[in-house]
Parts: sequence; C-alpha cells; structure tokens
Amino acid sequence: MHTSDKFKNMLETWEEKGLTVFYLPPYSPELNPIEILWKFMKYYWIELDAYKSTTNMKKYVEKVIRNYGIDYEINFK
Repeated sequence: MHTSDKFKNMLETWEEKGLTVFYLPPYSPELNPIEILWKFMKYYWIELDAYKSTTNMKKYVEKVIRNYGIDYEINFK
C-alpha cells in the first residue's frame, strides 16, 4: 500500500500538514516488540518440554505471557 501511486501522491500534502512518513526496512525485528519477546522466549526461557507438541508449546507461551514482568523480564542493560 505504501508504494502505490495514490499513497505517493499524498506525501507532499501530508508533509505540508506536518506529517512525515518514515519507511522501515522490510524486516526489522529490533523495532518490533513481539520479535524481541519471542527471541527471549526461544533462546533464554524455553523449556525443552515445550517442543514435544503443539499443546505443550501453547501452554509454554501462555505461561510466559501470563508471568511476564513477574517471573520473566527483559533487561536491556
């Protein structure tokens, strides 16, 4: 959508109104909070039992999400 002629034709109008459009790289996981969370889940918090089945993985993901900020925390220090 952001590459359509209709969109591009509006850029100048939007800039005149104070809106600047910034284009992100096609894949930028460092800018997507869920990608960061999934990285921590996958590489630091995962339990091997989670890979045994889809049901186990679902329970594992739900457990981390429910306990995020309590038992699971991302520290950027």
